[in-house]
Amino acid sequence: MEDGTFRSLSYCDSTVDDDYDVRQWDTREDCEVRQILDRIADKWSLLVIALLDCQSLRFSQLRREIDGVSQRMLSVTLRHLERDGLVSRTVHPVVPPRVDYALTPLGRTLHQTIKSLVTWTEEHQAEIAAARADYDARQEMMEA
Repeated sequence: MEDGTFRSLSYCDSTVDDDYDVRQWDTREDCEVRQILDRIADKWSLLVIALLDCQSLRFSQLRREIDGVSQRMLSVTLRHLERDGLVSRTVHPVVPPRVDYALTPLGRTLHQTIKSLVTWTEEHQAEIAAARADYDARQEMMEA
């Protein structure tokens, strides 16, 4: 086999980490890694985690800050993040009831990863915009 070629389309060779296996992201329903990635990579979870980075917030504050999220979707997102141990929910025994949400220590470690992803996106957004424009132009030429 030539240097730089893969054994098959599904073969993934990594020189950085010999324990890495792309199949750990298997799409089967019972794959824990895939389930966790699906949860933390959805747009509402990313925004909630980013907003809770420096402070705890009430539900109504989160809803005001996240443009386009419905009350139900925010409730579901917070419940899932709490279940996964990324967000804590504190109910204060006052009238009217007050509930605060905050990142757990585990959630803060995830926030660091999200910040890296956002930084990468900011650094490469011009390249991505150019690639999109090139792709769209090629598609238009093919359709014409």
